[in-house]
Amino acid sequence: MLNRRGTLKLGAAGGVALALPAERLVSAALGNAPTAQPFSVPLPIPPVLSPVYSDRSTDYYELSVRPGVAEILPGVQTNVITYNGSFPGPTIKARRGRAVKVAVTNRLQTPSAVHLHGGIVPQDSDGHPLDVIQPGKHRVYHYPNDQRAATLWYHDHAHHLEAEQIYKGLCGLYLIEDRKDAPSLPKGQFDIPLMFRDIALDDKGQLLWAIFDGQRRNTVLVNGVPQPVLKVRRRKYRLRLVNTSNERMFSFRLSNGGEFVQVATDGGLMARPVRRTEISLWPAERVEVVVDFSKQRGGTKIMLTNANGGDVASTSQIMQFEVIDGIRRDAPDNDDSEVPPKLSVLPAIGAPVMMTRKVVLSFDAKNMVFLINGKPYDPHRIDYTVKRGSTEIWEVTNADPDPIPHSLHVHVVQFRVLDRNGKAVEPWEAYPKDTVSIPAGETVRLLIRFDAPYTGVFPFHCHFVDHSSVAMMAQMRIVA
Repeated sequence: MLNRRGTLKLGAAGGVALALPAERLVSAALGNAPTAQPFSVPLPIPPVLSPVYSDRSTDYYELSVRPGVAEILPGVQTNVITYNGSFPGPTIKARRGRAVKVAVTNRLQTPSAVHLHGGIVPQDSDGHPLDVIQPGKHRVYHYPNDQRAATLWYHDHAHHLEAEQIYKGLCGLYLIEDRKDAPSLPKGQFDIPLMFRDIALDDKGQLLWAIFDGQRRNTVLVNGVPQPVLKVRRRKYRLRLVNTSNERMFSFRLSNGGEFVQVATDGGLMARPVRRTEISLWPAERVEVVVDFSKQRGGTKIMLTNANGGDVASTSQIMQFEVIDGIRRDAPDNDDSEVPPKLSVLPAIGAPVMMTRKVVLSFDAKNMVFLINGKPYDPHRIDYTVKRGSTEIWEVTNADPDPIPHSLHVHVVQFRVLDRNGKAVEPWEAYPKDTVSIPAGETVRLLIRFDAPYTGVFPFHCHFVDHSSVAMMAQMRIVA
């Protein structure tokens, strides 16, 4: 297990790559990498994992972390790392108030830890970077699901290994459902998960891995394949957008100028829906939207585009929706779903603020590491001691020069984003959030109520995981 000295050594090994603004490292030429015909492969939907056993209060699941292969490109077998052989991993559907226990066996040659991103869980099930499953071993994670319905995801969190192991496939969806929450939203086959991430492939269709290699990752995948097509009926769809990339930021638009109706963010439903024509999604963020295809003619093709993708089709033309006729060509399909004007009742801000903390994100060019409050991550150091039940304000500043972006993910809480550079944020990013974007030179203020019933040591870190793998992490101890 690497300690702080190992962290510094790893950072130095990154050399010039870490010193370049925005990781502008152009690696060796890709060669003639194989490609797929755009919008010819149907969108795959990750399989839903079935419990191996259920009792009156708990559903029990099994996950195996193991090497596998995926058909990212048609006819090409790409070596990946998987949960249960699936790329991305299988979806776990949980129910609010009903516990889940997941037995995870590590069949890799390296340690692994599973973090339920956005989950409010005990310390021993949080996937702390040092609380790993060694090769050949197993452990059981306990998720109480005593939180609002939301689109969460699980991923690797082993110390120094998370960036590579997430990149190679170790992530999956975890959906907490509540039948009482907005039951009129589209459901079943009309509730579609979309997991986005980028990769680089060599001329044999194999994954190329190097830390801080974002510029070479010029293929965007949706649910594990590039530029898929989803055939949709003339009705409303609920789309769960999840950015599982190491570093890529997306700005999604519909090619016909259509609108998204955003209904949820990281931690669940917002108070009211918001109509938008562009959705910004940074690494680890989740957004749920409803898109209405009812007014489109059969045969219409609408592209989901990425305004941040530049002129490269593989990073700017993400996927295609192809509208198909239903029973009647002159009328939309039967659709009893709707977006209610009021989605949920959000909790009040609560108790008075007990503490204001400053969190500064920066890069140390001398030692080639990323820092929080001037320090690289030391897993044996406690950076903050927090009183359980207290309410705090965190002022988070990205002190790096443009254009190095950062984000902040805080474990075991959902927080409220108060303002950005002194200006109140839009409703879609206010609450409930567990990951916040922080462009270079900006400051955001977070209101965090530590109302989870758990004590112990929990990390907070940049969720550009190439950054967090090289020291951009800290930790807090929550005490009773």
